[in-house]
Amino acid sequence: MATKQRSRSRRSSPSRDRGPRYVAPVLDPNWQSPYSPTNAEKHHNQKVVRSFAMRKKLPQSIGVGVVVLILVVGVIVAPWVPIVGIAVALLYGWDLRRSLVRYETKGLALGNLVLDQFQAGGTENDRLRLATVMDRLAATFGVDAVNIYIVSDPGYNAALVPTGPGLSFFVTDALMRDFELIELEGVVAHCLARHRLGLLLRESVASIAVTSDESRRALAGQGLAYRADEVAAAAIRYPPGLAGALRKCAGENLSSTSFFAGSAYAQWRWIWFNIWSDRASDLSDLDDVELRARALEEW
Repeated sequence: MATKQRSRSRRSSPSRDRGPRYVAPVLDPNWQSPYSPTNAEKHHNQKVVRSFAMRKKLPQSIGVGVVVLILVVGVIVAPWVPIVGIAVALLYGWDLRRSLVRYETKGLALGNLVLDQFQAGGTENDRLRLATVMDRLAATFGVDAVNIYIVSDPGYNAALVPTGPGLSFFVTDALMRDFELIELEGVVAHCLARHRLGLLLRESVASIAVTSDESRRALAGQGLAYRADEVAAAAIRYPPGLAGALRKCAGENLSSTSFFAGSAYAQWRWIWFNIWSDRASDLSDLDDVELRARALEEW
């Protein structure tokens, strides 16, 4: 009898297995950090120059298309007329392809033009320090060897620019002199992040192959310096370094003798770390250095 009561008691007691069962966490294989460029983002930026060139040729393309259509329909007049239409279409396609390549080639020539604007600057110690930072971060961002140039200028700025098949990094001796190592690292990382985002060609073509400020800004893209800050800060895992560099740029009193106060900079501004060296802060603009610094300081 006692045995039956003990058995019934065990059956009526709460089971230890009735609580919530442990479920092991499973990582989403499709998840990607918002601070890493997606393939779609890079592909879009790389296509922008080609799309821009196609839009510039659109009126001419429509005209040629109408002519070709008329010639093809002309088969009712003579059987050889459509052949002329096909020949016209092929010739125009070849010319259109050549125009697209010409735009890209102009962008790839910008590095040499920038170099011609400056005198060499910096000390041997500056060059060693910059080379060390660049070698380490280039590996982090998956970039091949970069030619580095310290140029003489009283303004704070830097740029990574296509030079033919390679890349050239320009930085002013004033920045090398006044920025802490961690701030210099932030500047270099920002410029390399632009390369990772696929921005360099569109910024270079905007600087060299477009005539109006509005068209340059549309081609270079608005808010993309802000986006490059995000990618750079996530890669180096120290947003305050980049924020400090932006703060120094925002607080700079630019000399009238600086390249960044001249007309060439106004045309080429989109390739530079500080896009708006020559104006007061505008917090409505995502590319403004003051706003970019504030955003990083909130991370």
